[in-house]
Amino acid sequence: MQQRAYQRTSSNPMLNEERIRALSETTGQTAMTANGAVNKTTILLMIVFAGALVGWNSPLGSFTLVSAFGALIIAIITAFKPSIAPITAPIYAILEGLLLGGISSFLEQSYPGIAFQAIVGTISVFFIMMILYRTGAIKVTDRFRSIIVSAIMGIMATYLISFVLSFFMQVPLFTGGWLAIGFSAFVIIIAAFSLLLDFDMIERSETFGAPKYMEWYCAFSLLVTLVWLYFEILRLLSMLRGRE
Repeated sequence: MQQRAYQRTSSNPMLNEERIRALSETTGQTAMTANGAVNKTTILLMIVFAGALVGWNSPLGSFTLVSAFGALIIAIITAFKPSIAPITAPIYAILEGLLLGGISSFLEQSYPGIAFQAIVGTISVFFIMMILYRTGAIKVTDRFRSIIVSAIMGIMATYLISFVLSFFMQVPLFTGGWLAIGFSAFVIIIAAFSLLLDFDMIERSETFGAPKYMEWYCAFSLLVTLVWLYFEILRLLSMLRGRE
């Protein structure tokens, strides 16, 4: 009964019924807590900040490509094997910090203050969604979860197709036109709603006694969403300011 309930509330599509059963049957491990997940998230954010400082003061090309592909690989590995999150989550945080700092510094040269605006925007969205979740103004139901996960998959597919097409033609989503601006705004909305799935996963993981390492996995999942949200806000701001 708990396995089915936990599966329905998980925001990670990789955590299917069989894998949840395996997690539930893990022996000899202390159960995770929501406070533990919050503490791990704080640690990861500090690592991101440290990495961002290095990336900010380094040439853009030094870390961008390696960090981007490295972070993607680490994220995929962690999604398939949550038990290694205590190791992979900090590595992911370092790589994303380098990438975040490098890109932010590059855009800052053309649009002074844009990094600060993106940080404020990300923090504001985070607390707004936290309030909406804690007050029950928006409830994470099966239908809500299905819609958001489907939207995320659609966005990722659009990213991939647009990236491939960009080698052969000019892609509207990358040109900074109104279509690109509208799509970016839509992505920010979906990323914001994704935070609700992360909050719900942390709460439900504690309720159903998930293993201790899930604190790191939940923190990793929340960090992925926050980084995604920041980059998309940064992208939207750069397009809007580029039209001035």
